[in-house]
Amino acid sequence: MRIFLMALLFSLSSFTAVNVWEENEILSEVEFARLTEHVSEIKAYTSTNHKYSNKIAFLVDMKIKSGKNRFFVYDLENNQILDQGLVAHGSGSETGIKGDILQFSNTPNSNCTSLGRYSVEKPYKGVFGKAFRLAGLDETNNNAMKRAIVLHHYKEVPSDEQGYYIINSHGCPMVNEAFFKRLEKYIESSNSKILLSVYY
Repeated sequence: MRIFLMALLFSLSSFTAVNVWEENEILSEVEFARLTEHVSEIKAYTSTNHKYSNKIAFLVDMKIKSGKNRFFVYDLENNQILDQGLVAHGSGSETGIKGDILQFSNTPNSNCTSLGRYSVEKPYKGVFGKAFRLAGLDETNNNAMKRAIVLHHYKEVPSDEQGYYIINSHGCPMVNEAFFKRLEKYIESSNSKILLSVYY
């Protein structure tokens, strides 16, 4: 009887498990404040721009080291993080300055990450396989299409957090394949375009 009850409890716990994190469990107070600020901006933007999702948003905090989860899938309706993962920044954003100071640029061929809001557009098949085009919505990233800045996966991006920095991209938000597949489900199940906010 005891074995049966233990098996029942195990099966129920695995059935009800969901990928939802409390922000205060994964973010420092300062990181949480930054996230909250940009979530508020996204909510204000989607309330007047109805072609964008008011249910799901993607946020990337570039002040968090690249070896730590800093790409967040956010539930705008219930105010919670649904998923998180590693994401590379552009090699041109490296400054070599202690304190992990990054620089950002919207200039073609800079290999830099560009800050700002992006609209996640239609997928295409490129050199890294399936990828999603990104349209920059701000002056800081409005060259995204011209620069071929896309959301894509790459095999050298780790799945789990690291104690060191991960590989850099040419300016694209580049993630591992498993995380990309989870992001793909959010994008393709959405009735409206998802916003990606990259901030520092």
